[in-house]
Amino acid sequence: MKIVVVGGTGLIGSKVVAKLGEHGHEAVAASPASGVNTLTGEGLEQVLKGADVVIDVSNSPSFEEAAATEFFKTSNSNLLAAEKEAGVGHHVALSVVGTERLAKADNNPQSTSGYFRAKLLQENLIQQSGIPYSIVHATQFYEFAAAIADTGTEGDTVRMPGALIQPIAADDVAKTVARAAVTPATNAITEVGGPEQYEMDEFIRIALTTRKDPRTVVQDPNATYFGIAVDERSLVPEGDALLGDIHFGDWLASQAAEGK
Repeated sequence: MKIVVVGGTGLIGSKVVAKLGEHGHEAVAASPASGVNTLTGEGLEQVLKGADVVIDVSNSPSFEEAAATEFFKTSNSNLLAAEKEAGVGHHVALSVVGTERLAKADNNPQSTSGYFRAKLLQENLIQQSGIPYSIVHATQFYEFAAAIADTGTEGDTVRMPGALIQPIAADDVAKTVARAAVTPATNAITEVGGPEQYEMDEFIRIALTTRKDPRTVVQDPNATYFGIAVDERSLVPEGDALLGDIHFGDWLASQAAEGK
């Protein structure tokens, strides 16, 4: 099976390409570096020839609403049109658990709620394209714990909301996306999260302590998530979600063993 992975050189994309290759599929990493640009349409016709499935794990380089909207609108319009022309039978996209909830959290202009409105636009374009699709909603990655901490840092203190978070290893996300690509289209959204839930301050405290980061983590009811006011369940899956296999403690241990 030929599977084109748009964004195939990034954190998730490179793992998806590797996992598909291990199972004997022809996985093609498509990115501007390989001559494929979904914003201009360059290289799409060539790379999609003979493709059975397209996986899109690309992302906007900006969280600002206008820029993210332009990225997802242009990129997806070009990609979906090229897929129709090439006769691609299945479109798989990676998005975020809580996208609809976060898109409505319009609490301040500096928040990333506009980014989630752009993600919602992307999902709508896919759903209306007429191409069989599968959308995977994933929770936040273990790999981004430090970035989350940085957004709440004031001096030596990290202020985090008490919202629940169910983080997941990028490897488990890639496995879920790859599995979606080699099974029939669901024409629906599938959610995946990690095997454990934490209050956000607890998750960040564990991550920083393991890395011997001296910052103090506190729970603050007024703290936000990338500028967005969140409630207890804004960031966790609803209903029956798929669960990753890799526990946070085991992931941290593996990172330490690799000197990361």
